[in-house]
Amino acid sequence: MFTGLVEEVGTIASIAESGGNHRITINAPTTAKELKEGNSVAVSGVCLTALDIKPESFCADLAAETWARTSLSRITQGAQVNLELPLKADGRMGGHMVQGHVDGTARFVALEPIANADDFWLLLDIPEDLEKYVVFKGSIAVEGISLTVAKLEGLRLTIAIIPHTIKMTNLGSLKAGDPVNIETDIVAKYLEKWTHRDEQTGSLTVDRLVAQGF
Repeated sequence: MFTGLVEEVGTIASIAESGGNHRITINAPTTAKELKEGNSVAVSGVCLTALDIKPESFCADLAAETWARTSLSRITQGAQVNLELPLKADGRMGGHMVQGHVDGTARFVALEPIANADDFWLLLDIPEDLEKYVVFKGSIAVEGISLTVAKLEGLRLTIAIIPHTIKMTNLGSLKAGDPVNIETDIVAKYLEKWTHRDEQTGSLTVDRLVAQGF
């Protein structure tokens, strides 16, 4: 499990393709020092397995499905990626609960300066099938970054970004039209399951939830 608090911005050193799969090598001296072969690591919000660890780099293999369904398909040599190690059992729970299981990609629109402030508006166009999981003031992970929804108008998502977040993540390197990884709050997905009747699996309905005090 992750929290969406980026620990290091890594740089893609190389991308190798073989049989439809891709192996990426990431230069990230801080993260590499903490990794052991087989450890999980979030790469721009995608939970991957660390391989071939060197003092200042590590590799990760991407299945064809991961390559096709995440923003990692747009990366090239020199691209920046957000890195986070899993939460330790005795660690603080900052951010929010992030699994590293990307739900889909949104389209990066812009980072617009907020008038009379040092902050920015992050504008994204999200897929229609994810809109139902996004709520005002709710949590959302964008490129593995724990953020809070400021506004949702149709499929246009607006998020307030402070300068520190831009400095410590890859947001400043994005260009209009770039796909960005989105992971919605897992609580919303469980609530959807519980509030729809499913006679075969016995999922809870709204009435049963209310009766049980939820």
